[in-house]
Amino acid sequence: MSWPAGYGRRVLAEVDSTNAEAARLAGSLAGPEWILALRQNAARGRRGRPWANPAGNFSGTLVLMPTEPPAVVALRSFVASLALFDAFVAVTGRAAGLSLKWPNDVLLNGGKVAGILLESLGQRAGVAHLAIGIGINLAEAPGAGEVEPGALRPVSLLSEVGVRVTPEEMLDALATAYAAHEARFVTYGFAPIREAWLARAARLGEVITARTGTAETTGTFETVDAAGNLVLKTPGGRQAIAAADVFF
Repeated sequence: MSWPAGYGRRVLAEVDSTNAEAARLAGSLAGPEWILALRQNAARGRRGRPWANPAGNFSGTLVLMPTEPPAVVALRSFVASLALFDAFVAVTGRAAGLSLKWPNDVLLNGGKVAGILLESLGQRAGVAHLAIGIGINLAEAPGAGEVEPGALRPVSLLSEVGVRVTPEEMLDALATAYAAHEARFVTYGFAPIREAWLARAARLGEVITARTGTAETTGTFETVDAAGNLVLKTPGGRQAIAAADVFF
């Protein structure tokens, strides 16, 4: 598989976290760069939660230099989700069982196989650098005790599909897929990304619950709007939710 033009590729034996490494390197990079760590010793997920990282799994970060306003930059979580979906298809030859969970998880046979964490690295009249951190359970899934209560069960690609993929092979597939979706996003905006994401969305049209630190909203998952918000149809009317953890 060919590597996309214009993207750097850095593979490290071990690091604290690839997002932390991205923050250290960002200012010295001349262009977008993928950072892959074969081992992380201080990985984290959303809201500072620990991210279990067994050997053989994928831990990587893409560093970008975006030019759009922060609200548009944040829509790259959908770009990354689509890239992950396509990369899974590329390495397994199948799309069955794959779906995308708002705002930034990939599901396989109903379990969580991958997650995305976006972090801005410095401000320069906007976002100077964007780190898109990605964790994938390629070989092994964390135990049930390592995830928060009520969260979806973690699954691995190997256990669910029986396909063994190395982190380097996944990086090649993911970088290729991401470059294609990034080019479409920059050229045509969020609309085609949104449409493609909704076509792969988990539980669209079903009742789900969105929880923030202070509130919980249950309703029918109607759509994702043009700003990337989750739109729920509730007894009190339609509600657009900018950030939350989703449970179903």
